[in-house]
Amino acid sequence: RYKEAGQDTIILAGAEYGSGSSRDWAAKGPMLLGVKAVIAKSFERIHRSNLVGMGIIPLCFKPGEDADTLGLTGYERYTIDLPFKISEIRPGQDVNVTTNTGKSFICTLRFDTEVELAYFEHGGILQYVIRQLSKQQFSR
Repeated sequence: RYKEAGQDTIILAGAEYGSGSSRDWAAKGPMLLGVKAVIAKSFERIHRSNLVGMGIIPLCFKPGEDADTLGLTGYERYTIDLPFKISEIRPGQDVNVTTNTGKSFICTLRFDTEVELAYFEHGGILQYVIRQLSKQQFSR
């Protein structure tokens, strides 16, 4: 319903988000549903990387904070204050998140490497690889 309406969605999650045996599909599903970001207390390591590979922004609440302590219900609309240029984003950078209800809080971007930022810039790993292959093909 949200995707059809052109409304981006996010996921508010608890600790060790993405734990389980089907992590790659657990990242593909949200991407196909139009999820743009996940804000969690923490991520299962491989799942966080898979989210980045699908073009989904992983963010962590600050220690001691979560959706409950911040009074978030999931019905709010969120604005994630990312730098306009991806070249200005740094791994582990803090960003401000605001809601349409007036709440504001700081999250840590969980892009952990420059390579992950490159994947995000291209919308995910598949788009990144396709563009790299296209460059090689046309430079011959």
